[in-house]
Amino acid sequence: MKKLTLLLSSCLVAFSSQAVTVIVHPSNADALDKKAVKKIFLGKTKKFPNGDEAIPIDLKSGQLRGDFLKAVVGKSESQFKAYWSKLVFTGKGQAPRSVDSEAEIVELISKNPNLIGYVSDGAVNDSVKSVGQF
Repeated sequence: MKKLTLLLSSCLVAFSSQAVTVIVHPSNADALDKKAVKKIFLGKTKKFPNGDEAIPIDLKSGQLRGDFLKAVVGKSESQFKAYWSKLVFTGKGQAPRSVDSEAEIVELISKNPNLIGYVSDGAVNDSVKSVGQF
C-alpha cells in the first residue's frame, strides 16, 4: 500500500508541474544550459557566455515560477526569497526584476537583447528565442 501511495504521489507531482521554457532575445546566439541559467538567476554571473550583460526577469508568483525555481534554480520559493534577501541586505546583489505575466516577459525580452526569462511553452512566439526547456 505504501508503494502505491508513493507512486500516486509521484504521478500527481509530475502532472502538476509544467515544462518551463527559458527565453532570450532572438539576436542572442549563446547556448545556455541549466547551469548557466541558474548562475544568472542567482546573481553569480551577470553576463552571457559571449560577454554581454545578462539581466534576469522573474515572475512575481504562480505555479510556473515555482516550477522554474525547483527545476532550474534548485530552490523552493521561500529559499529563493531568503537567498536574495540576504544578498540585498548585505549589499552584494539585487534580486531579479519581477513582472506580473508571461506576456510581459515576452514583450520585454523581445525589445531588449540583454534580458533572459522563462515562460510556459505556449507563450513562446517568434519575437523571442527559446534556449532550453526544463
